[in-house]
Order: sequence, then structure tokens, then C-alpha cells
Amino acid sequence: MTRLPARTTVSRTTASRTTASRTAVFHPAVSLTAVALAAAGALSLAACSTTTTTTTTSATGPAASSSALGEGFLAAGRVPAPESTVSPAPGSWSAVHPPSHYEVVLLSDQADAEAGRVDPADGRAARTLAAAVASWAAAEDVSLTRVVAADPDDRVAAVARAVDEHPDLVISVGDDMVDPLAAVSPSALHQQFLVLGAEIAEPTSNVTAADWTGGGFRGEGLGPSSHHDPSTFTPERAGRALRAGVAAVLNDLTGIVVWVR
Repeated sequence: MTRLPARTTVSRTTASRTTASRTAVFHPAVSLTAVALAAAGALSLAACSTTTTTTTTSATGPAASSSALGEGFLAAGRVPAPESTVSPAPGSWSAVHPPSHYEVVLLSDQADAEAGRVDPADGRAARTLAAAVASWAAAEDVSLTRVVAADPDDRVAAVARAVDEHPDLVISVGDDMVDPLAAVSPSALHQQFLVLGAEIAEPTSNVTAADWTGGGFRGEGLGPSSHHDPSTFTPERAGRALRAGVAAVLNDLTGIVVWVR
């Protein structure tokens, strides 16, 4: 796709064992700027309305790797229904790896990225998730671009900026990005999203979540899918959930919750 003149700068790192970090100039598309503005209005009206619209249009994701899911990822080989939850057997995702030249955007909030600016436990959880993504990207030779919301007013626009990077997958970490992502993702059905350590209450087919008991934040004003326990956000658990979630996306099992035991 052709990009328009640059307006914003994002940090891009090619996650490779041999490639150094670099900074790239961001080229946002005008259409997604409009999406960001419209989504911001939708967020402001959310408290006044309980009506939600779910589209059934499916997104076309990147080609899956040649590695297939292992036995037990799905119960009896069943294809999960939209918005359903699957509990894959431990390790059933281990043989799945991203294809060559796979590109990922790591989406987060500045307050979560910097220690001391928010509740220590919440910030620590988001930073653990972000570190797991960076470690996985390095191990898998995935190109990783970081898009960070500068402040609460920038969160919806940050999601739009992530989409305008045209990655194979946007991985969102931190509870603060759940509502903005829920606002923008229905208008970007061509883009696959993975929410790590949280969920969207009514995801469209392009939003997948990887979660566990102790996670499960679903957005402001909504109860979590399980009791929230920041201590469960360990590097090991975050890494397992990430790999299970990516394996689902690469095998076109999207719009669901992957619940990691």
C-alpha cells in the first residue's frame, strides 16, 4: 500500500539476533486518522449507551507457518465458535513458528512502560508482557515495531498508528489499551490483533486474546473473566500465552479467547 507523507515517529526494532535497533518514520494513513477521531467519539458515548454492533466480516491474515498445531489445541478438532474460549493442552502450540519476514507491532501505553507513573503492580504486569513479546520476537527473528500512547488522550490514535504500520499482527499489552483497541478494531477488519493478558468483551473476528486465570480484564465497567491477580503475570506465563495466541492466529483461529492453563 502507498503511504502518505510522514507526520509522526515511532520506534522500530528488527528483532533479530544479528540486527541492531533502528528508528523509523511513521506514515499514517488519512483514513485511519478519521477512524481514530470517530473511535474517540465512540468512547465518549460508551457510558451513555449499552448498544453494541458486531460485524461478521472476517479478516484475512498472513499465511500460516508450515508447522501445525499439536494434538489437544482444540477439543476433538472442533473449530471454535466466534467469541468462544479454547483451553489448549500445554505445549500443543510449541511446533508453530511465524513465517519468514513476519512483522509485529507491540502496542502499549506510556504510563505502563515507565515505572513509577502508575500503580506499581499494574505497570509491572504490562512491562512483563512487553518484555515477553520482545524476547519472543528476538528468538523467532520477527520484525518488531513499538507504538506507545503518549497519554490517555493519545490511546485511540495510537491504535490507529499501529494499524497504519501494516504489520502482520498487532499485539496489545496493558489494560489501558483494551478500550481503545475495542473502539478501533471493528473499523480495521483487515488487521489481526492479539490482546495479551486481557480480553475484549465482544471481539470482532480480527481480535484474539491470550489469557489465564488471574488475568481477564475486559474493559472499564466490565467484570474481569477471572479474579485479577497481578502476581500471575510472570515472564514464563506471559511467554506461554503469547506463543499459544500467536499459534492460534497463524492457524486462522481468530476472534476467540485462548485460555492458557
